[in-house]
Amino acid sequence: MSTLGYVGTLTLRLEMPWVRSLKEKRSLVKPVVEKLKVRFPVTAARLDGLDAHDWEVIAVVTVSNDYSWVEETLRLAADFVATGDYQITEEWTDITALE
Repeated sequence: MSTLGYVGTLTLRLEMPWVRSLKEKRSLVKPVVEKLKVRFPVTAARLDGLDAHDWEVIAVVTVSNDYSWVEETLRLAADFVATGDYQITEEWTDITALE
């Protein structure tokens, strides 16, 4: 059986210990998630830490028949997120083959 394509997932934990409110945190994180969807062929979502004011976990997902393209797209997305006003304390990347 041949590989049909690849699903790539990038998960990032963002920390903002200086932020004091959920509203302030959302103003930092939500625009980045929305810009990811516009700038790259990905979907992105806020996954965890929604009720915490100083951290959040976001995920970025893409799919293609080209492994290298998936890998590069996730790297570019990670680089883009890294330009934000927070600290990335954890980063996980997973690329799974579709059979």
